Amino acid sequence: MKIDSACHCGNIRYEAEVDPAKVVICHCTDCQTLSGSAFRTVVPTEANSFRLLTGKPKVYVKTGESGNKREQTFCADCGAPIYSGPPGADAAVVSLRVGTIRQRDQLVPGDQYWFRSAQRWLAEMPAMKQRETQPVFDAKGSFGKD
Repeated sequence: MKIDSACHCGNIRYEAEVDPAKVVICHCTDCQTLSGSAFRTVVPTEANSFRLLTGKPKVYVKTGESGNKREQTFCADCGAPIYSGPPGADAAVVSLRVGTIRQRDQLVPGDQYWFRSAQRWLAEMPAMKQRETQPVFDAKGSFGKD
């Protein structure tokens, strides 16, 4: 499947080929911290299909629990995560951050990694209150009227 993507501010744009059957959720604590969320959704590119169209991502190299190093790339202007991959410019496959992909509604996860670190409250999400949009967050730190 051909996908295209842009960071939030639009400075970084890319395209790639992915297999929708390979979309996964990662619950590791590094992904929680680096995404600012309870988990991260990723899909690997098909070999040598990633093409950066505009911009240049900033790179942060993290060392995982295994000792492996991974480049974490993101937009230096808006902070949107772009992909991760092995250190160096010759990676044939990178793991794209699904949130920046325009076709993200077609990329349904089929597996979950590092589930031992998953936030237990995720199981309660179907029963939580749901709103179509976000209420106004006022200067006093509340979301105003329900």
